[in-house]
Amino acid sequence: MNIEKTILEHKGYIGTAEVDTDAGILFGTVQGINDVIHYEARTVDELKKAFRDSVEDYLEMCQDSGVEPEKPYSGKFQARIGEELHRKVSAVAAAKGVSLNDFVKQALMKELPSAGKIGPVTKTKPKSKAG
Repeated sequence: MNIEKTILEHKGYIGTAEVDTDAGILFGTVQGINDVIHYEARTVDELKKAFRDSVEDYLEMCQDSGVEPEKPYSGKFQARIGEELHRKVSAVAAAKGVSLNDFVKQALMKELPSAGKIGPVTKTKPKSKAG
């Protein structure tokens, strides 16, 4: 199965846009929240609309239920980096006179320009032997 992935955005929510070339469908899920929001379509324009509609439906459902919708990307995340790397990064941060948080934030910001604009990412999954 060959899957190409692109990122969509609506009202701060990020969604994937993936293509399953074997099934001939486009599909995606909203990222960064625990609630599951899934959408699919046959064309790119339909997928963009399905994504926006799914986010709007989620927000409306939360409002109707009196529940606060999950906010994507709180600004906090945890990363498992192993004890040795944790020790090394902490030592370098201390030597530079900055907190570990600020050191990691600076490193991530430094990396972003070389990553370019978020857009298509191609992933190739092996075909199943059955079928």
